Amino acid sequence: MRSPLKLGLVTTLVLATAAWAADSASPGMQVVYDAVLRNGFTIRHDHQQKLPGVTRLYLSADPSAGFVDVPTEEIVSFDRQEIPRPAPPATAATTREEMDRLVNSASDQHRVDPDLIRSVIKAESGFNSQAVSPKGAQGLMQLMPSTASQLGVKNVFAPGENIEGGTRYLRDLLVLYNNDMAKALAAYNAGPQRVAQYNGVPPYRETHAYVVRVIKDFNRSKLAAAKHKTKAAVAPAARQKKRSAAEAKPQADSQKPTAPVAN
Repeated sequence: MRSPLKLGLVTTLVLATAAWAADSASPGMQVVYDAVLRNGFTIRHDHQQKLPGVTRLYLSADPSAGFVDVPTEEIVSFDRQEIPRPAPPATAATTREEMDRLVNSASDQHRVDPDLIRSVIKAESGFNSQAVSPKGAQGLMQLMPSTASQLGVKNVFAPGENIEGGTRYLRDLLVLYNNDMAKALAAYNAGPQRVAQYNGVPPYRETHAYVVRVIKDFNRSKLAAAKHKTKAAVAPAARQKKRSAAEAKPQADSQKPTAPVAN
């Protein structure tokens, strides 16, 4: 038979665990706490446990990761924070061929120019599938957790899911703004509500720079593709012209008058 003391301790721990589990975070985020001390310092931790005279601050969800015991009277408050979940362990880098395949697949599915998708990925993450911004945007196309959730993207760090979701969101913005690329990109960067507020690209330096960078890279891609296409079309004609000239030369030599032989 359990003693009342042990029973009470078990009940307390169960209630504490239930309260901790109920404090869930937004999609893609995790909850941490800052213990604010009287001396002005803070100690970030995962959860806490009150003991006689001290409060034990666990530095991770795994108790074996360590803890800090702080006199309870020295703690002024606990500030709840939400921070991006750590990126999963890095996986094998996506090859250029695989990246092109994923982009082309999303392009075909959502009817968005593949060069525009690549330009957005380049500006957003530099093709880093594990990228996490200070604001919490994640993956290749830097989807915010709330946006990823709305798009049904379960793993933002999976290149295929991220590109598909990001391209679908970009397509929706292009449709919303009647294919006005500048407005669509501004909404991708700052949010549709800001574009509506200012009736166009909002007056934010970051957003203006972002729109210019993506459009400039997109135009550069199109120009390079056009030059490559022109070069590919001209090359066969040049080879044919060179071949025709080579074939005509022996005939011309045979028709050249010969000098008379002296007797």
